[in-house]
Amino acid sequence: MGSSWKLMAFVAAADLGRARVFYEGTLGLRVVAEEQFALVLDAHGTMLRVSKVEHPSIAPYTVLGWIVDDIAAEVDALAARGIGFERFTIPGFVQDARGIW
Repeated sequence: MGSSWKLMAFVAAADLGRARVFYEGTLGLRVVAEEQFALVLDAHGTMLRVSKVEHPSIAPYTVLGWIVDDIAAEVDALAARGIGFERFTIPGFVQDARGIW
């Protein structure tokens, strides 16, 4: 049953205009629909629904991820577009200069 269902991902944003600039303009995802309560994007075959919320909560864990061929090149390309990357101090996890574990 569930093995035939398509996956849809959700994230939250207070400002859908800013979310569109990021997901469409910076990441290059295609906008499928812009609704009153959500921005809907095609994340290369997976529907990503950015739901409008008044006060989004910052999750203390990963909520979205991508599988890429060359993570260092992708991090460099995103950094060139102005994306900042968090650095974490977690025992046992060593990060390189890009913040990659």
